[in-house]
Amino acid sequence: MASLRDISGDGAGDALARYWTFYWAVAAAQLTRWLPRRPSRVLDISGGHSAAQAAEARHTVLEIRDPGRTEAPAAPRGAPPAKGATIPLVGDTGTLAYLAGGSMDAVIAENRVLSRHLATEATVAEIARVLRPGGRVLLCVDSLTLGMALLAERNYWAHLSDVPSAEVVLIPWPDGTITRSFSAHQLRELLAEAGLEVEWIRPRTVLSPSTVEHVLADSPRT
Repeated sequence: MASLRDISGDGAGDALARYWTFYWAVAAAQLTRWLPRRPSRVLDISGGHSAAQAAEARHTVLEIRDPGRTEAPAAPRGAPPAKGATIPLVGDTGTLAYLAGGSMDAVIAENRVLSRHLATEATVAEIARVLRPGGRVLLCVDSLTLGMALLAERNYWAHLSDVPSAEVVLIPWPDGTITRSFSAHQLRELLAEAGLEVEWIRPRTVLSPSTVEHVLADSPRT
């Protein structure tokens, strides 16, 4: 995941249930710390709970939903009523040509949405275009480490050997989908080409699923 600012003016089944609960709790905490302190115009293309969380923090959120997902995601149980507003809009999250340039204070591209859009450069360029000068972006992509682990798990050794020299790494998932993985260097380069200055790039969590499962099994309230 990465945080940036504009300088033109980011479940594996019941066996990992605890891990994904932990993962999304970390994601929510990171988003809370990142969100602007003052009410702002926020664009969310994530397709998750980010829009509701940003609205609860008093922001006006334009939530773009891909045509195949026209219903709003269910709010987490016990979620407080929104203090801001969420404006849903059905549209292609990969191309934002229907939005005016410089119209957004912040953009949230969470939930690996940029890895699912394989032409990531085009989407990031559009994100940079709709940001006002000084605006900020929070995004999350699949790491190259994850991509290599998936290839190894499926015995794609020929593909794995090509990874070090590949400029674009596309990963086939067991469910038939394909996503794009990035090294920190590749992501930094892609963002710089779009005119975005990187504030930080860091892993969402350095804890393995097995570690999280072990700790939470012994101490569920941790």
